[in-house]
Amino acid sequence: MKKALQVGLSVLLVFNSVAQAEDVLGYLTDKDGKYVGPTVEDNIAKMDTDKNGFADVDEVRAFLQLRHGKDYQKNVLDRWLVAAKGASCGTNFAKDLAN
Repeated sequence: MKKALQVGLSVLLVFNSVAQAEDVLGYLTDKDGKYVGPTVEDNIAKMDTDKNGFADVDEVRAFLQLRHGKDYQKNVLDRWLVAAKGASCGTNFAKDLAN
């Protein structure tokens, strides 16, 4: 009985996920099924607030937090920031390349 309940709940979860994916897909496609949502380039341009041609870690973090909330993927973004600053490795050859 417990196994049947787990399978039933799994099936409902899959159907719900598929339905939600179809809703999002319908929102991001036109009547011919062509994708009309934002491109990667569009999103990067929105992230590049200092208009230097690329989105750095701080700009990506600000963009994602604006869209998804303050603590969105905090652990991942914290580690990414540490790695970008060159502080993730304690060796003497890991230095800031900007200097």
